[in-house]
Amino acid sequence: MSNEDRFALAHELVSEYAILEAQMADPTIHNDQGKARQLGRRYAQLGPVVAGFRQWRTAEDDLAAAKELAEVDADFAAEVAGLELARDNAATKLEELLLPRDPNDDRDVILEIKAGAGGDESALFAGDLLRMYLRYAEKHGWKTEIIDATESDLGGYKDLSVAVKSKGIPEPGKSPYARLKFEGGVHRVQRVPETESQGRIHTSAAGVMVLPEAEEVEVEINMNDLRIDVYRSSGPGGQSVNTTDSAVRITHVPTGIVVSCQNEKSQLQNKESALRILRARMLLAAQEAAQEAASAERKSQVRTVDRSERIRTYNYPENRISDHRVNFKASNLDAVLDGELDPMIQALLDADKAAKLAATS
Repeated sequence: MSNEDRFALAHELVSEYAILEAQMADPTIHNDQGKARQLGRRYAQLGPVVAGFRQWRTAEDDLAAAKELAEVDADFAAEVAGLELARDNAATKLEELLLPRDPNDDRDVILEIKAGAGGDESALFAGDLLRMYLRYAEKHGWKTEIIDATESDLGGYKDLSVAVKSKGIPEPGKSPYARLKFEGGVHRVQRVPETESQGRIHTSAAGVMVLPEAEEVEVEINMNDLRIDVYRSSGPGGQSVNTTDSAVRITHVPTGIVVSCQNEKSQLQNKESALRILRARMLLAAQEAAQEAASAERKSQVRTVDRSERIRTYNYPENRISDHRVNFKASNLDAVLDGELDPMIQALLDADKAAKLAATS
C-alpha cells in the first residue's frame, strides 16, 4: 500500500471516528440500546487505527523536521536514520491495522460440536472438546451457556451447541469469534479408548462449527416461513427423559435450515434456543451469499465429519497436538485440553495476517 493510499484510507477512518465520538456524546443515543452497542463496537474497532495513524503522522513530521534541520546543523543528521526506522515501523503497523477486517470479529459465537467417525469414542472426544473450549472461555473471562446437547450412551455428546459471550465490548481482536473462528473443521483424536481391552490406539473424529451469533434486529425471521414440530426429549439410548412434548424442531422453509433443541424442560425455552441458533445460521448464510471470501471460509469448516478431512490431530500417546493448516506442533496436549489454546490460535491468526498482507502488496 502506497503512502497516498494509506493516508487516504486512514484519513477516512479518522473522520468516521470523529463522527462516532460526537454521536456517542449525545445522551439520547442511549435510548436505543441496540444502536448504542453498534456505535460502541465500531468506535472500539477504529480506536487502534486512529492511534496508529496519529503515530505514523507524528513519525513522518519528526523525520521531515530532522531532515530540514540537518541542512543547517550537522548534529541533526545523526538522528535521521533512527527517525526513518521509526517512520517505517509506524507505517508497517498502520498497514496491518488497515487490513480488511472480518465483519464478524466483534461478535460472540455459538459453537456446534458433533461426534463423527468413531462411535462412542467420538462422542467422548466431543465432550473433551467441549471442556477444552469451556476452560479457554473461562481463562478469557467469557460467559458460556450450553444451549442444547444430546448425550451418548457411554458419556460424551452426540452433538451440542454452546454459546460463548464476552462481557461488555471487547477490544478489537479479543472477542470470542475473533479468537475462535479458525476452530471450525474436523478434529481428529488418536488414543486408546476406554472401551478398548487390548490397548490398541484408535482414531476417531468430531466436527466443530463456529457460528457468529446474530442479534434479533440483524436477522428478521418471518414466523410464517417456519415449520415448528414438537416431540418428547430423548436421552442416551433413545429413552424418553420427559413426559411432555417439550423438544422443538424448527425448519426454515425458504432455506431448508433445520434446528432442534431439547435441553430445556420448557417447550417455550427450547423454541427460543432453537430460534437463537437459527438466527446465527441464517446470518452466516446471508454473509456467504454476499461475500465470496466468507463462502470460501465456510467451506473450510466441517462438511462431513470424516477422519480424512482434518484440521487438527490430538495424539494422546505422544502428548502432541498438530494443526495441519499452519504446520503447528506442540508437545503439551494435556495443557491444550485444559484450555491453553492461545499459542496455536495465535499461529493461525499470524498466518491469516501474513496472507492478507501478501494479497495487498
